[in-house]
Amino acid sequence: MTVLDRARSPRPASPAADGTGPRTLLIRRGGWLSMRVRARTVVVVAGLVLIALVAAVVALGVGEYRVDPATVLSVLTGQNTGFDSVVVLEWRMPRILLALVLGAVLGMSGAIFQALTRNPLGSPDIIGFGIGAYTGALVALAVFGGGYYLMAGGAIVGGMITAVAVYALAYRSGVAGFRLIVVGIAVSAVLNSVNQWIVITIDLKQAITASVWSQGTLSGVEWTQLLPVAVCSAGAIVAVCALGSQLAVLQMGDDAAGALGVRVERVRLAYLVVGVVLVAVATAAAGPISFVALAAPQLARRLSGAAGVGLVGSAAMGAVLLLVSDLVAQTVLAPTQLPVGAVTVCVGGLYLVWLLITQVRRGRG
Repeated sequence: MTVLDRARSPRPASPAADGTGPRTLLIRRGGWLSMRVRARTVVVVAGLVLIALVAAVVALGVGEYRVDPATVLSVLTGQNTGFDSVVVLEWRMPRILLALVLGAVLGMSGAIFQALTRNPLGSPDIIGFGIGAYTGALVALAVFGGGYYLMAGGAIVGGMITAVAVYALAYRSGVAGFRLIVVGIAVSAVLNSVNQWIVITIDLKQAITASVWSQGTLSGVEWTQLLPVAVCSAGAIVAVCALGSQLAVLQMGDDAAGALGVRVERVRLAYLVVGVVLVAVATAAAGPISFVALAAPQLARRLSGAAGVGLVGSAAMGAVLLLVSDLVAQTVLAPTQLPVGAVTVCVGGLYLVWLLITQVRRGRG
């Protein structure tokens, strides 16, 4: 892959011809691939990847048995095969990889729904798909007695049923983003009540399991749990890639997208299904982890200076947010470990306050 041209593309709001627009890279390969990538976006994604790698090295050494970063690197490069390698590779590596995968999955899911609704609050946390996935897992726990794969399957089914319900209730000769959010909030309120009723009615042992899992936790992750999550996530990401750049076109509005040849409702439904699968996979693996899907796309967009949310940047930001949050959860009250969901809720609360203040100031301006 080679960079053949470095150009300056006009800003969407002011298409001036004086060469002051954001830098872009024109990438071509073999005549079949041609794409433009904003140089600032590439730098931001590369920086986020670097932060994730550094955080991963630090997190691999955190715990009751501490391992310094130099030793972690020696284990990762195969120079240390002693007890440290067991701690790093067998005990801690699955948790770190799961945090990266789930963070990327949640960030990408949030980007999809914010693009579809064209609203920074249009995340699966707000619309209710995460709650629906949790409801499905609770039903599997109450009816079938739980088990990792049963609860995972229940989470995916619950998320899909919730998506169908929200989509059907919000459909009025098409689906408007604001209407989808309002209907999703209403459905979330109903499902929260259902979840509380289920927890109250099941036996004590199941209720404790549900309570811990409902906070969102990465504790006790093993390699056997990581593999199905990685496979399902990879399949959903392939589906996103197969849909191409139509998500960016949808952000221009239904009329503009239709004029450009996009079958709006069909494409929106396809993205909706993929987005629900992504958030359901994350919920099935670690429970409902709030606010990563809400915050990651907007933080990535502001860092990159893009006009709309991007999938790659959102995935990278989501991976960083969840991994750093899990690192904080392990260390802030050590040796007691917090559920990672408790940390992301705090981060999300601060983000919501900042977002509201920003919107108020913009409205006054």
